[in-house]
Amino acid sequence: MNPGLLKLAVVGSRSSLGRLAGITAGVAVGVCLLLLLWGGANGLSARDNRGAWLRETGSPAVSVPAASDASVPAASNPAAPPASDPSASQQATPLPLTPDTVLMRANPVEVFRGELINRRDFAALGSTNVRIPGVGRPPAPGRYYASPALQRLIESTPRDQLGDRFGEFAGTIDDAALPGPDSLIVVTGATEAELRQGGTAFLVSGFTTNPYGGSAAAYVTVLLIGAMAVFFPVLLLISIVTGLGAAQRRERFATLRLIGASPQAVSRIAAVETAVPSLLGAALGVVLAALLRPVAAQIPVNGTRMFDADLATGWAAGTAVVGLVVTASAVAAGNRTTREGIGPLGVTRAVHEKTPTPWRMVPLLAGLGAMTAAVVIIRVLEVRVPWLESPLLIGGFMLILVGIVVIGPWLTLCVSRVGLRRARSAAAVIAASRIQRTPVATFRSVSGLVIAVFVVSVFAGGSSIIQTTEAPTARPGLLQPASLHATVGTGQTPDQVTAAASKAAELPGVRSSVVGYGPAALHERDAGPEIYLRAADAPGLGFEDIPGTEVVAVDSAFLRFSTQPLALAPAPAGTLDGLVPVVMVVGTDGTPEAMDRARTTLNRSGVTATPATSPSDIQLQSATRLVQGLAVLAYLGMFVAVAIAGLSLAVATASAVLDRRRVLGLMRLMGMPVSVLRRLITREAAVPLLTVLLLSIGLGFLVAWLMVTGINDAYRVTWPAPDYFIALGLSLLLALGAVIATFGLIRGNTGISATRFE
Repeated sequence: MNPGLLKLAVVGSRSSLGRLAGITAGVAVGVCLLLLLWGGANGLSARDNRGAWLRETGSPAVSVPAASDASVPAASNPAAPPASDPSASQQATPLPLTPDTVLMRANPVEVFRGELINRRDFAALGSTNVRIPGVGRPPAPGRYYASPALQRLIESTPRDQLGDRFGEFAGTIDDAALPGPDSLIVVTGATEAELRQGGTAFLVSGFTTNPYGGSAAAYVTVLLIGAMAVFFPVLLLISIVTGLGAAQRRERFATLRLIGASPQAVSRIAAVETAVPSLLGAALGVVLAALLRPVAAQIPVNGTRMFDADLATGWAAGTAVVGLVVTASAVAAGNRTTREGIGPLGVTRAVHEKTPTPWRMVPLLAGLGAMTAAVVIIRVLEVRVPWLESPLLIGGFMLILVGIVVIGPWLTLCVSRVGLRRARSAAAVIAASRIQRTPVATFRSVSGLVIAVFVVSVFAGGSSIIQTTEAPTARPGLLQPASLHATVGTGQTPDQVTAAASKAAELPGVRSSVVGYGPAALHERDAGPEIYLRAADAPGLGFEDIPGTEVVAVDSAFLRFSTQPLALAPAPAGTLDGLVPVVMVVGTDGTPEAMDRARTTLNRSGVTATPATSPSDIQLQSATRLVQGLAVLAYLGMFVAVAIAGLSLAVATASAVLDRRRVLGLMRLMGMPVSVLRRLITREAAVPLLTVLLLSIGLGFLVAWLMVTGINDAYRVTWPAPDYFIALGLSLLLALGAVIATFGLIRGNTGISATRFE
C-alpha cells in the first residue's frame, strides 16, 4: 500500500481530522463502558462468592424421630411461629458437637436502623478444626468479630442500642470474607447451651462456595440478560461512530480511484483509516476505564459498594476488547467500501437499500417464542431442565434485541408510506420520501434509543415486583409496626420473664411490655395454637375490643405478621395456671433509638430464645431482597442505556447531516429556508423513533413478565415506579436535544461551498 495514498486518505483535510477525532472519542467511550460493565459483572460474581459462606449449609443440631410431628424451624425463615414447643425439644435427640463441627445459629433479624446485619453465632469445642472464613477459629463466648463497617457503626453508637448485643470486640473480619466494604457482618461466640436452647442452630463442618443455592441458575440468567441489555446499546454506539462521515470518505476514495488506486487498495485504505482511530480510541477507553474504576466502585448495589479490585478486568480482557473492536471496525469499513463499488467518477452504481419485508418479524417472534417456551417448561409443565431453561431465556432475549433492530426498518417503511400520502408540507414530503427510500439507514440512527427504551422498560418491569411487599400498618388486631417480640426460651420461670419484661418497660421510649403465655405440653393444645395474656395487657398490643375476662386468647398468627386483624377471645380456663411464658412483646414510640434499645435489651435479657423481631423486619428478610439488589442494577442499566442512546442519536444525526450536506446545500441554494431543513431532520428522526417506541415499551414489559415468572411464579409485575417515567422522559429529552444539537451543523454545512462538484 502506497504510504502517500494512505496519508492523503486519512488526514487529507481539517474536516478529516475532526471526523477521526469523533471516531476516536466515540470508540473510547464505548470501550470504557464495555470494560466497566464487564468489570461490574465480574465484581458482582466475586462479591457473591466472598459472601457465600454466610448461607446456612449445616444440618439441624437435633435429630427428630420420623414418627414425630415436631420439626426444627429454619433459621432463615423470618415468619416461623414464635411460640416455643417444649415437648418437641424433649422428643428430639441432640447431635453431639465434635472437633470437626461447630454449632452455628444464623440470626436472620439482627437489624439496626433499618439495616440488616448478617449475624452468625458459633459454639465450638476448644479442639475444633473448623475455621470460619475471614476469622479463623471461632471466637470465645461473649466475644465477637465484626466487619470494619459494622465496627465503625458500633463505635459511633451508644452501646445500649447496638454494641451490647454482641459482647467484647475481638477483631475485624478479613476483606476476603466480605461482599463489600459496607457489609454489616458479625461473628459472635456463644456457649453450646445458649445455641441449642432456641432450636435454630446447625452443625457445620464447612462452608459453601455456592452463593445462590437453588436459585443459582435463575440468578445468573437474570444477570446475563441484564448484561446483554446494557452491552447491546454500547455496541450500537461503536457501530454508529465508526461510520461517521461515510459520504466524505466516498468522495476521497473516488479521487484515489481517479489517480490509479485499485478497488482492493481502496478497501484496504478504508479498513486502515477506520482501524487507526479505533485503536487510539480503544486504548484511550482502557485508560479511562482504569481511571474511572474507583468512581464506579462507589455505586452501592444491594446495600454495599464494591472493592476497587472487583472492577478490574485484567490485561487479557482489555486486550480482547481492544482487539475485537478494532478488528470489527476495520472489517466493517473494508466490506462497506467494497459493496459501494466506488469508481473513478464516484460510486459506479447506486447503492439501493433492499426493501424491508414482513419476514423481518421472524427474529422477534422467535425470541418471544423461546422465552415463552422456557416459562411453559418451568411453570406449566413444572419440569426443571436448567441446561434448557437458561439458554431459552438468554437466547430468546438476544433474539428480541436483534429482532427490534431488524423489524424497525420495516415498520418505519410502513409508516413512511402512510405519511407520504398524508403529507401537507415540503418538509413532510421530503422526509417521508427519504425514509421510504432508505428505511434501514433512517432507522439505524434511532436504533440505539429504541433499544434503550426497550431495555429501560425491561428493567422497570423487572424491578417493579419489589413494590408488592406492603409496609405494615398500625391497625387494631394487628401487631403494631413499632413493636418487637421475641420467643421465650424453654425452662424460663415466670418470675424471670416478668423481671425481664419489667426491665424493658423502664427503657426510654418503651410504652408497653407484655408477656404471652402458652400450654406447657403439646397435648394441651386442643383448641389450636393460641397465645394467652392478661386482659389488662391487651391494650398494650393495640387491641380495642377486649372481652370482660381476666385472661384473653389470640391466635398465634398475630405474631406471624398477619395481614387480617385478629380478635381476642375469652380464655377457656380463665386463668394462667398451668401455662408458661412463650413470648415477650415490647411496644415502643417508633423512634429508631427506642426500637434499637428495646431490641438490644430483649436479645441480651437471657430469657429469649430467638432475636427480637419487628413487623417491618419482614421486608428486609424476604425473598425480594435479591430482587431489590437487581433493581439497583436495573436503575444503573437504565441510566447507562439512556445516556448511550442519546449519544448515539446525536452522532448518527450529525453524520446524516454531514453525509447529505451537498443535497441540503442545493435545497438552500434553491431558496429553502434553514428552518425547513431543521424540520426535515427532526421528522426523519421522530418518525422511526415514534414508530417503534410503543412496541419497545410493550415488549419490554412482556419480557420482564416472562423473566420474573421464570424465576418465581409468585412474583407479579406491577405498575412501574416513577423512576421509569423519569427515564422515559429523559430518553425523549435526549432525543430532542440530540436533534437540536445538529441545527448548527445544518447552517454551517449547507452553504454555497457545499454544492461544489470537483
